[in-house]
Amino acid sequence: MPDDAAPRAPARIRFDFRTDAGVAGRARIGLVTLATDHTIEYEFRRMLAAPGIGLYHSRIHNAAQITPETLRAMDGGIGTGAALILPGERLDVMAFGCTSATIVLGEAAVFARLRTGRPDVACTAPPTAAVAAMAALGARRIAVLTPYRDEVNDAVAGFLAARGLDVVAFGSFLEDDDNRVARIDAASIRAALLALGAAPGVEAVFVSCTSLRLAEQAADLEATIGRPVTSSNHAMAWHALRLAGIGDAMPQFGRLFTRPIG
Repeated sequence: MPDDAAPRAPARIRFDFRTDAGVAGRARIGLVTLATDHTIEYEFRRMLAAPGIGLYHSRIHNAAQITPETLRAMDGGIGTGAALILPGERLDVMAFGCTSATIVLGEAAVFARLRTGRPDVACTAPPTAAVAAMAALGARRIAVLTPYRDEVNDAVAGFLAARGLDVVAFGSFLEDDDNRVARIDAASIRAALLALGAAPGVEAVFVSCTSLRLAEQAADLEATIGRPVTSSNHAMAWHALRLAGIGDAMPQFGRLFTRPIG
């Protein structure tokens, strides 16, 4: 054969194949989160790690400074972010990863955006999930920890009260930079929760903000405080699983993960 002759390509073999349900045969959960969030995917992947459960996420633009004005500015991005998640494919649940923006914009508005292209999908967001969590835990008198400034704290307290929860203790780190909030360490969160959980009459504690880390210490904190503990990410992961029909008990994540939707 001449040295410059092109090598002959091997014959291509076409193989038959079958399909199955893929990696998310039990549930597909879509999550729209914020450009500045360091925490939510990390915690969600741990709490949704059971076989057959898929987490699919996209991010939307937001300002790192958390104010009512920057929260309202997210409205236009939620539907776009939702549309990027498995276009044309089935999702069992759509979740929006911002507590304070959901409160400022309103649950109905957020869920309408999430349902872009999927009008019948079940939806959740952190404050929605927190209210469902307290119902499942049988708790009405709660303590709340946030990182927010007072103008956002007032909106959080008002939202919870309007849904029948009695906020008997409220604490905040008073930090409005989402990047700094994500770096508040576990010891600081633990100390705040121990103080809030000791307030008279508290039946459960809620940590409000998807950037604050709780999932890995929730069960240990509950054992110390003697009351249920949940957070924006913790409650929303549980709520998404239950809305998707996943009833697995996961006591390693605390009491809430042993409960059905109330």
